Amino acid sequence: MAPQFELGFTQTGQEITLDQLPSYGQIPPWLSGTLLRNGPGALQVGQQKYRHWFDGLAMLHKFSFQAGQVSYANKFLDCQAYRQAQATGKITYSEFATDPCRSLFQRVFAVFSPHITDSAKVNVARLAGRFLALGETPLQVEFDPATLAAVGVYHYEKQPIGQITTAHPQFEPDHSAAYNLITRFSRVSQYRLYRLAAGSSPRLIGAVPTGEPAYMHSFGMSQNYFIVAEFPLVVNPLSLLFWLKPFIENFQWKPRQGTRFYVLDRHTGELMGRYESEAFFAFHHINAFEQDGELMVDLAAYPDASIIEAFYLKRLQDTASRLPFGQLRRYRLPLKGSKVTYETLSDECLELPRFDDDRFNTRGDYRFVYGMSVNRNCPESFYNQLVKIDIEGRCSACWYQEGCYPGEPIFVRAPGAVAEDGGVILSVVLDAVRGNSFLLILDAPSMAELGRAEVPQSILHGYHGQYFAAS
Repeated sequence: MAPQFELGFTQTGQEITLDQLPSYGQIPPWLSGTLLRNGPGALQVGQQKYRHWFDGLAMLHKFSFQAGQVSYANKFLDCQAYRQAQATGKITYSEFATDPCRSLFQRVFAVFSPHITDSAKVNVARLAGRFLALGETPLQVEFDPATLAAVGVYHYEKQPIGQITTAHPQFEPDHSAAYNLITRFSRVSQYRLYRLAAGSSPRLIGAVPTGEPAYMHSFGMSQNYFIVAEFPLVVNPLSLLFWLKPFIENFQWKPRQGTRFYVLDRHTGELMGRYESEAFFAFHHINAFEQDGELMVDLAAYPDASIIEAFYLKRLQDTASRLPFGQLRRYRLPLKGSKVTYETLSDECLELPRFDDDRFNTRGDYRFVYGMSVNRNCPESFYNQLVKIDIEGRCSACWYQEGCYPGEPIFVRAPGAVAEDGGVILSVVLDAVRGNSFLLILDAPSMAELGRAEVPQSILHGYHGQYFAAS
């Protein structure tokens, strides 16, 4: 018997626009803005199926709030990968773990040409005044937030040099500038950090050379430093030259080399320190800050990279399979010294972690982290609850409903709120029992449901999104 959550990996929804969703409970009247989310909209093209949760054709979702009402629209990201799939009925672009059937010549040509996927399905961001769909290739697709219509791949005047980037830029507190990490594959590869401000081209800040580049989904930033965590999931760039396997399958887990932390000065780009710890893996940096002569780095960490294997769709269909648990860890890097230590701040399963980053990014006085989790009493092979972790109190609170599978929780601060958790949590939830999805609104202090807005179809399990206030 297939798991209930499989609906979120199989059924492709139609593009719809609804001025008002039916809602239940209380939709806070002060919510005035838009939640934009990104993720796969289809995991099959014609008779060909993608192999991994991180594959697929990008789809944007928009929930808009006004006067206690919620509207909804969704749209496939109109990019070259989508248009080719529609025209041919086949998968034509290589994705994270799916590679179309191509000749050896075509594979080699793909490495030396711009024929990389522009199906930017991981995140959304407002960068340099533009709304962009972000993926892990440098091809960022601009779109109109009002209609979700794609404008096209956005080309900077001076494009950052590299092949793989993150979909998790870090921002200045006033959002006047953003920073990101891009990996350049070469004889001597580099992790390159750059700054992007409105009205200017990306500016290289610093670079770290590496022999075998690691797969990194995000990076850390404190008030004065960048943190590049080089997990031992690494690739020999030559193996990518002929692209004989899907992208991620070229990477190897080499635990003996441990995890390395590179710390760079945010302003000069100077490499300030290189630290080594036992091997671990993480998709998501959460926060980083300086305190008492140490650099604290908070991540949702795993003992190894088996979580990537767990997200293959065949594995997810196995009801006996169980997800590896990511946990909230705090790594301590001494600014004068080299010994790395860490502590586990919660034993709850944690993934797609969020906090009030607008207010507390790079600050050490933050207390609450929200994320997707697995209910201990009803474990499944996919995330089936939301968790709120209290770092200071070393306790947690959860939201769970049988047969429901919530997505990334996004915190929205209430106007005038003083308390760190003064606001609501927004999460798109798949109701596998009823066969549709809904937008869940939780009271952040208690994690109790305030209300929900029903979507008349199911939404595939997505990744990341952002809330943009109307002002």
